Amino acid sequence: MSSEFNDLQSKIASAREEIAKVIIGQEDVINQCLIVIFARQHALLEGVPGVAKTLLVNTLARVLGCEFNRIQSTPDLMPTDIIGTSIYNMRDQVFEVVKGPIFTSFLLADEINRAPAKTQSALLQAMQEREVVIDRNTYALDPAFTLFATQNPVEYEGTYPLPEAQKDRFMLKINVDYPQEAQELMLARRVLEGNPPEHSLDEGQLKPVLETGELARAREAFQSVTIKEELINYCVQIIRQTRASDSILVGASPRATIALILAVRIYAAIQGRDYVVPDDIKQLAGPVLNHRLILRPEFEIEGLTIDEVIVELVNTVSVPR
Repeated sequence: MSSEFNDLQSKIASAREEIAKVIIGQEDVINQCLIVIFARQHALLEGVPGVAKTLLVNTLARVLGCEFNRIQSTPDLMPTDIIGTSIYNMRDQVFEVVKGPIFTSFLLADEINRAPAKTQSALLQAMQEREVVIDRNTYALDPAFTLFATQNPVEYEGTYPLPEAQKDRFMLKINVDYPQEAQELMLARRVLEGNPPEHSLDEGQLKPVLETGELARAREAFQSVTIKEELINYCVQIIRQTRASDSILVGASPRATIALILAVRIYAAIQGRDYVVPDDIKQLAGPVLNHRLILRPEFEIEGLTIDEVIVELVNTVSVPR
């Protein structure tokens, strides 16, 4: 292993230690968030209210030396509310640009499916182009810009479902589930002791693992992770199998292939390896594909779920030896 990779391993271990001061459990969720950040992509977080989605992203920003902003999506949220606008300065008699909350490193768009289509479109441009337009002038976003968009999986009244083209631009769909019993007991004890998790943020107990600008260099270190040709073919065959399945109406695009290959390399590094193994691909096939596939109605009526289909698809593809 190179010295750069060893240094990266040390930084990842330190980051996980700091995150654990605030976030109890949720190891898979944390791993997947780190994958998205280091891949310079975006994530869709899905979970019921109260499972610490906002706290998680805020913690990641603090630990990785990045800025954090949050917007609460509502049906009357306009693009200018998140991008910014020009305001006339009466004293100087000039228009001044007032930048919105999108000018940050990590942006949490809470309940993104409650934002109207025009606002979702503005976020889509920012995700893809990493720049926004204010009064015909183009402004670049932070090089570390990462969008974490949340959805409530059980409440759809008064929402604007995300178009398939927009969901496809999220690298992973990360399911934030309830904590395990032991973890919830630990949380309850911390609150009773007057030390709830968010106090670690408020009191400055977290130590940034990366300095400003180091995130870009950390991303480059993942290039040293090896993925063999047969494993690249394994990824491609899994994606192509989604287009041949009788139960799937719309299969995954080549963007899913790219996302899977990028994700497994970073996941391998998080696990302490500079090479990818087949189990890495099996582990991340679900988060990469879950939001990209559409079931045929007749299979959906029968109670079949996307997760079950993905497991079945992965099992039909021969694992390289």
